[in-house]
Amino acid sequence: MGNGFVNPDATLEACGIPGVGTAHYNLTAPALYQMAMQRGEASAGAGGTLLVTTGKRTGRSPRDKFIVREPGYSDSVCWDSNSAMDPDRFETLQADMIAHLRGKECFVQDMHCGADAQHRINVRLVATLAWHSLFFRHLLRMPGPAGLSAFAPDCTIISCPGFRADPNRHGCRSDAVIAMSFRRKTILIAGTGYAGESKKSVFSYLNYTYPDAGVMPMHCSANHANGNPDDVAVFFGLSGTGKTTLSTDPARTLIGDDEHGWSDNGTFNLEGGCYAKTIGLDPASEPEIYATTRMFGTVIENMVFDPHTREPDYRDASISENMRCAYPLSYIGSASGTGVAGVPRHIFMLTCDAFGVLPPIARLTPEQAVYHFLSGFTSKTPGTEQGVAEPQPTFSACYGAPFMPRRAEEYGALLRERIRLAAPACWLVNTGWTGGAYGVGRRIPIGITRRLLSLALDGALAGLEFRRDPDFGFEVPLAVPGIDSGLLRPRDTWEDPAAHERQTARLLSMFTRNFEKFDIGPNRGALSELRAAC
Repeated sequence: MGNGFVNPDATLEACGIPGVGTAHYNLTAPALYQMAMQRGEASAGAGGTLLVTTGKRTGRSPRDKFIVREPGYSDSVCWDSNSAMDPDRFETLQADMIAHLRGKECFVQDMHCGADAQHRINVRLVATLAWHSLFFRHLLRMPGPAGLSAFAPDCTIISCPGFRADPNRHGCRSDAVIAMSFRRKTILIAGTGYAGESKKSVFSYLNYTYPDAGVMPMHCSANHANGNPDDVAVFFGLSGTGKTTLSTDPARTLIGDDEHGWSDNGTFNLEGGCYAKTIGLDPASEPEIYATTRMFGTVIENMVFDPHTREPDYRDASISENMRCAYPLSYIGSASGTGVAGVPRHIFMLTCDAFGVLPPIARLTPEQAVYHFLSGFTSKTPGTEQGVAEPQPTFSACYGAPFMPRRAEEYGALLRERIRLAAPACWLVNTGWTGGAYGVGRRIPIGITRRLLSLALDGALAGLEFRRDPDFGFEVPLAVPGIDSGLLRPRDTWEDPAAHERQTARLLSMFTRNFEKFDIGPNRGALSELRAAC
């Protein structure tokens, strides 16, 4: 047994994982750093960072994710968007992975997920890689010694990148698998070294359990005004839309950059760290995130680096477009010390529009906000998922369909009720293209997006004159101080107005077709109202 804190009643043996060679429990970041180096898992980077590669899978593998179809749970899972695994296959997979661990060195991290003590859970990671354990320690929330001495896992993750799944034996698709059993409260990850699978699996688990507790789980970043935790803004969006970048603002306190809950108590971060994309990272526009890539223990994934200086190359994407760094929230000077705050006053729906037809910002009615939440329109950016080489327009319900076990309408109803009670201002923000589609136009500068967000947050934007967009129905400012008014009218930024009209018609048609998939059922009136409003 390793020398970290552990509850004797919650050892691996007590939890049904016998025969491990050496189990290191809850080692500190320096100890895990040292072991990752000694085991040849990583290289030391500039400033004491940890440089790692994840193997052939450098992003999430959504087609390799499965939920076990189990009595008592199956009826509440949306099988239209989630792949099922037979319980017997899961049991075989779990037994085979536990057998794989026999005699091997393992790293166990016992962590909290959820800053609100009323809604947090205990999560245990059993990993065969020291750097995966360090990553997990960064990304979730560390219990104190008292919490560890009484720790009993509510959910256990077993991560074995070196174990190759067998589709015929385990009922999966390839030699990689991410399988989740709600009845067993267990998540199995095999055949992939991409560390992001562990944190996203925990998020998926809570996306299933939280609605029964009346908590709205959100794939979003969040911050609040400095000194005023009741002035909260949340930023919904898929990877690559700017959640981390836009919420990391020295003028505001960062609650978290990716995953949150919204309960009767307010907004709370599920995590204790950040997992930021680093491709093209610029110290001028993203100074706080850039600074973390020089701090001790920051895990830097899949980045090319100078073998002499150990400086990472932020533009060389020869390993992957999905270059990332993982670090504790404490590395961000503006981060919240508690991870909890009030209910949102502003909701921003972030989209990366590869069509180039959406304005940089638009005001939404509550109905439109729920419509865009259910639609989840954006463009997948290169590297986030396997096989994505250029931006691909997509609709991902709730801005996180791969992580949503339940039907999207259930999450939409939760958000609708939360908006009704809190009455936040709602906005759609395009961080994608203008002046043409991808390949023709240009990406909207981050400085312009920051300026618009600042004006929205301090109330100045709401006091301006707006026009109703004839195509999408939302309201767009006519003019904004310090912003080229042409950007607020996307049609005017295109050299070929007819091409703009064709792209707009194409996107509108995609919105309409996508929304038809939602089951109206008992929500017929509500969803019909959303369609009419948009």
